[in-house]
Amino acid sequence: MTRRLLCGILVAAYAVLIIPFADFQKNRPVEVKLGYLPHAQILKVTSGEHRTTTAALIVMRVLFYYGTVIQKLQENVIVRPEFFNLFKTVQTVVDLDPYNMDSYYFAQAVFTWDAGRAQDVNFLLEQGMRRRIWDPSLPFYIGFNYAYFLKDYPKAAIYMQQAAERSGNPLYTQLAARFFYESEQSSLGLVFLDAMIRTAKDKAVRKSYELRRDALLAATIIEKSRDAYVARFGSMPKQPEALVEAGLLSALPVDPYGGRFFFDEAGRVRTTSKLVAPPEGKNRLN
Repeated sequence: MTRRLLCGILVAAYAVLIIPFADFQKNRPVEVKLGYLPHAQILKVTSGEHRTTTAALIVMRVLFYYGTVIQKLQENVIVRPEFFNLFKTVQTVVDLDPYNMDSYYFAQAVFTWDAGRAQDVNFLLEQGMRRRIWDPSLPFYIGFNYAYFLKDYPKAAIYMQQAAERSGNPLYTQLAARFFYESEQSSLGLVFLDAMIRTAKDKAVRKSYELRRDALLAATIIEKSRDAYVARFGSMPKQPEALVEAGLLSALPVDPYGGRFFFDEAGRVRTTSKLVAPPEGKNRLN
């Protein structure tokens, strides 16, 4: 009798506690799941000849963490990644194994677009260039960052030329020349993102790129309709809604980040989201 009573109490306690515990596990902040690493020098000593394996395991941990963030974003649960800790973790991977391509790819995929740290990413990629001397993708990434994010077209051309020399692909040479003349920044971004999506290996990273591509595609559609409006009426439209009223667009494209498109003082297409997700717990209203 006593044993049955004890068993019943345990079952009842389990039923009471399991639901709130499951909710806590589901909704707890994602940042705590990444954790922190010892200094790279300590890991070098402790991992010894297994540095490559250790670096690969750390990258898997980073990808799992970021994949969780992207999954929550798709579920309309906004969670801001802990970018500083993420970047330090990726830097540790590069220090452990400078040949690890996944670390460079992740840095390029996340820290340029979402964290605005293109200069820091370029420094990281240059470390890789000194080791992966056969790889054209690293100077390609650096060249794109200089052109698209940093607006330094001469440096962009230099790195694109190095990508062309490493690969023998004339496309990189053509891009190097275009960087001196290209003015449609959204179009540049689309070219790069389409290339990145085709070569993406990780699903979470690919989804992040696709989201960014959809946003830039929407901006490009508005830009082309704006130019058609100017050609027809001889003046700039005050707001993107005027393009719909003029019959140049059937409807305004949607900003997948939840913002509202508008024209700035120079007539350039901008969005209130600034192409980033809003802070956790907040909705984009303006």
